Amino acid sequence: MAADTTTQQFIIVAKINSMENKQDNQKILKNKYIPTAEFYSQIIDSLQDYSIFTLDKEFIINSWSSGSTKIFGYETEEVIGESFDLIFTEEDLKNGIPKKEIELALKEGRATDNRWHIAKDKSLFYAYGLVFPLIGLDGEMLGYVKILRDLTERKQSEDAIKKYIKELEELNTHKESVLAILSHDLRSPLSAIIGTAKYLKENFHKMKQDSVQEMLDLLYKSSTDELEMLDYLVEWARIKYAADVFSPTKIKLTEYINKVFETLNETASINTINLHNEIEENTSVFADGKMLVSIIQNIVSNAIKHIEKGGAITVSAKSKDDKIIVQIKDTGIGMSKEIMAKLFTPQMKTLSETRKKDKGAGIGLLLVKGFLEKNGGEIWVESIEGEGSSFYFTLPIEKPLYKIGSSDEIMFDESV
Repeated sequence: MAADTTTQQFIIVAKINSMENKQDNQKILKNKYIPTAEFYSQIIDSLQDYSIFTLDKEFIINSWSSGSTKIFGYETEEVIGESFDLIFTEEDLKNGIPKKEIELALKEGRATDNRWHIAKDKSLFYAYGLVFPLIGLDGEMLGYVKILRDLTERKQSEDAIKKYIKELEELNTHKESVLAILSHDLRSPLSAIIGTAKYLKENFHKMKQDSVQEMLDLLYKSSTDELEMLDYLVEWARIKYAADVFSPTKIKLTEYINKVFETLNETASINTINLHNEIEENTSVFADGKMLVSIIQNIVSNAIKHIEKGGAITVSAKSKDDKIIVQIKDTGIGMSKEIMAKLFTPQMKTLSETRKKDKGAGIGLLLVKGFLEKNGGEIWVESIEGEGSSFYFTLPIEKPLYKIGSSDEIMFDESV
């Protein structure tokens, strides 16, 4: 019995010692591996692909990770104490996006979005963002945490694919349109020219001189009209099929205005139309020079056709954000709202009618619109019947870093 009792006591002591050792080990492990604030800070700073920073209750930045410095370009001392608004674009600030993000985070516990943000050097980058309230141990509201991941490259790849698909669709449409023009708008007038020339050839010896002169004038006019139409088609095809010749550079706008004025000065002088260039010498744009000449020449030559003698055409420009807005104003006959609505979208199968009614402006303005879109610009018109018209178009001042996406923005999920 004594031996059994001793054995039981030994077992009990062993168990107690084991439990004490286990508790001691747990204490040692607990004391050794409790993560400190510095430990978490090191983890956050190691995430170089993410911007992680915190805001106080007044939306003032009060911490800034090294990943934030890498993505935004701001050093920690430059942003501590600055407003949350610092990282948002002007458009988002106007739309109250920072406040809406915070409100949604308070309501739902978190707010996510994909949007463009602005860095220290004013460049734009596309990012997936997450913001959520920062709650203390006792449940008190401390502020907010904002996490961003730069997705610019992915966004650009997605946009490039979409653009490529769109261009393929447009190429098919334009191929059909070119064939329609060649078969209808060029073939029919050429048939008439050939018919007139054949009549002259067979009947020249018995025709009166006045009739011969009239037919020759008609042949000359018809031939030059068709050559102009063919030139438009060649330029139009250059936009769609010869992307390799597109060479945008930083150029002085006024030099190209003067170049066009020199070309059209004789035509304007015959009709006593004054051409005015009011653009400042140092105004520059980032564009393809040949396309810019074609844009200006088409708009100015169209204006000359629709102005009474003694009228004027004035070209001016102003800067807005990162673009130059060019205005070409004339004192011509003006246009109705119906004409303006269809001005840049003529029906290709009825171009011959458009050319007769609008003196060739239809395909020329289509060409202008295509060139401007290629250069990252746009065009619109304002007009009052009987008073004149103003054509406006935009061009970038500098080489675009990133182009903000189309109306159907790509949204990324949180798993990226």
